[in-house]
Amino acid sequence: MPLKSMFKEIKDGIGNISKREGESKPWRSRTRTHVAPDQAPRESELAEQSPWANLPTELLLDIIQRVEGSETAWPARAVVVFCAAVCRSWREITKEIVKTPEQCGMLTFPISLKQPGPRESPIQCYVRRDRATSTYLLFYGLVPSEGENDKLLLAARKLRKATCTDFIVSLVADDFSRASNTYVGKLRSNFLGTKFTIYDSQPPCDSIIPSYTRSNRRFHSKRVSPRLPACNYSIGTITYELNVLRTRGPRRMHCILHSIPVSAVQEGGITPTTSAFPKSFDEQLSPLPGSKGKEPVLDTSSPSLPATPVFSLGSGDPLTLKNKAPRWHEQLQCWCLNFKGRVTVASVKNFQLVAAVEPSHNVSYEEQEKLILQFGKIGKDIFTMDYRYPLSAFQAFAICLSSFDTKPACE
Repeated sequence: MPLKSMFKEIKDGIGNISKREGESKPWRSRTRTHVAPDQAPRESELAEQSPWANLPTELLLDIIQRVEGSETAWPARAVVVFCAAVCRSWREITKEIVKTPEQCGMLTFPISLKQPGPRESPIQCYVRRDRATSTYLLFYGLVPSEGENDKLLLAARKLRKATCTDFIVSLVADDFSRASNTYVGKLRSNFLGTKFTIYDSQPPCDSIIPSYTRSNRRFHSKRVSPRLPACNYSIGTITYELNVLRTRGPRRMHCILHSIPVSAVQEGGITPTTSAFPKSFDEQLSPLPGSKGKEPVLDTSSPSLPATPVFSLGSGDPLTLKNKAPRWHEQLQCWCLNFKGRVTVASVKNFQLVAAVEPSHNVSYEEQEKLILQFGKIGKDIFTMDYRYPLSAFQAFAICLSSFDTKPACE
């Protein structure tokens, strides 16, 4: 039986089961246009009614390995996601076979958006801005396609407040609620728009223990559900240098990533990598009838607790990123950077980030000159974003969002 026909039969069979049970499956309708939510149907029911859930493990392993080996790009790679959506046994084997973006250079599951990118060639994306709704959509691909079938990775909405500006980041473009199971994190600016804090909805890695500081703002919102994360985790800060006299050229920025050690950019260095969403978050995505356990959650609205968690790397220093210095072009009378064709329109938002390390860290010159994040304009409301190790898609997107806020004191 051809592979395509087999998956069509699987999909039709599960669809008939769903109709008989009268249950809706939101995970199926979104896999074509969004990164598939990390969830699965109820195993006990499929095990009794679907023969696919009872296939031998060796056969499943061989099938999914062949699919993984043949799918290398969107939208064809969605077939790999369909494998994980058949049942729990298929899902677990798929997660064992599919590698992280650092290893394979591809984005497959939602958790891939919080894992470091590849070490050599960057993952190329683009951002589409909607001025009317103050939303920013991150897509996977070189440039927008005519059919508008590009893969949506993340979406953000800009919310102006009296003392700050928030960018709420979500997995979908139509739900930016903090109580939603698609909430990823947020970016918050200070009053002048010169300093931004990146907040993640989950700890970057289980091995990193959060410490607390009273210098951060408390979160006073009510918890809608005990299964949802009760607080944001501060994982980085972005600072723009003041340029009141406007004598030092374009914007200058520094990014301090508390969850990434500076040793990550050294030869053979590693960065903490999360492997799955927290259990409380994962249960919202894939409710199982037998899951009765509850994970302890940290409620920062309690007056007895300190403020927002900030991650500490112990004795190691956090990674710092800085602008790559542009050069002045005498003929064009402007500052220039070599974007290698990925940026075509001059803009104050264009930037390239490299590692800012001290000589004591023993980082080679080649590693210091490697572009970790590149962002620039190619159209009226279209921007390209290329990132690589040790940044994740979420961290890179948050840094790029900071360039959209107004900064009259920095330019």
